[in-house]
Amino acid sequence: MRELDLIARIQERLRVGDDRVLRASGDDAAVVRASGVAVTSVDVAVEGVHFELATHSPADVGHKALASALSDLAAMGAGAGEAYVALGLPDGFGEGAALELVDGIVALGHRAGVTVAGGDVSAAPALVVAVTVVGWAADESELVGRDGARPGDLVGVTGQLGGSGAGLLLLGGIEADLSDEARAGLLRRHRRPEPRLDAGRALASAGAGAMIDVSDGIATDARHIAERSGSAVVVRLADLPLAPGVEEVARAVERDPLELAATAGDDYELLFTAPPDARTAVERAAGSAGAQVTWLGEVSPGGGLRLIGRDGATVDLSGYEHV
Repeated sequence: MRELDLIARIQERLRVGDDRVLRASGDDAAVVRASGVAVTSVDVAVEGVHFELATHSPADVGHKALASALSDLAAMGAGAGEAYVALGLPDGFGEGAALELVDGIVALGHRAGVTVAGGDVSAAPALVVAVTVVGWAADESELVGRDGARPGDLVGVTGQLGGSGAGLLLLGGIEADLSDEARAGLLRRHRRPEPRLDAGRALASAGAGAMIDVSDGIATDARHIAERSGSAVVVRLADLPLAPGVEEVARAVERDPLELAATAGDDYELLFTAPPDARTAVERAAGSAGAQVTWLGEVSPGGGLRLIGRDGATVDLSGYEHV
């Protein structure tokens, strides 16, 4: 596989569909017309750490790498703009596999309104996909960080939890009593997560005070909000919305399904806080963006995270750690 030939084949797949992008792949750098404030995030997916080629197709890898990066933009309430992708390809990966990976990125990018405006290709000892995404907002006031939780706020989450973690267990060979539909849904949640871009913008406009994407599990991500906001975040585990099939998979590995849902990563739902008087507006806004909201707890004075178990006692849990 010759580098220049592969780059040319990749460029054939990249279509500029955004008039903000003046020059994309093919020059030494992309040229993008600025609009308001830029919101930039970088994510890296590494074979053997974030995925296995034995269980993920190249298209799965490309999709998930871009989805993970876009989820950070969703958590800020930004609109998606451009993506820049660097590929590290190991020996034997092959041109066909590389192009399938790019196709996975392009397909998600097309649905999300993202232009892949550039990148790089290099040899590497393992497959590496590094994605930089740039989102846009008219003004910083439209964005939501992790530091806006205030005492009295409610704590909510979009969608369902634990699906990706349960899917990972299935890929590891766990046998569970599941319908074909539930099994397929869990595997899809792990291999092909969908970033909540529309919901992120909707929640930001409806009054969310703090927000984060659930990439490392609520047991870790809720703690980030507490630490950045200087407030105490209380989450009731019994109220976690479980994805279909999570209970069956958890039972198969003799784990509490609520604990699995709280600690498993890669759900890419949005955990947020909002004042009580914004509750109805938040629910309506999320619903209009195709996301259901579940209220999990509240913010109180003090600091740190309190996870409340079924019996009302505090539970000590932590989510995924990268290093």
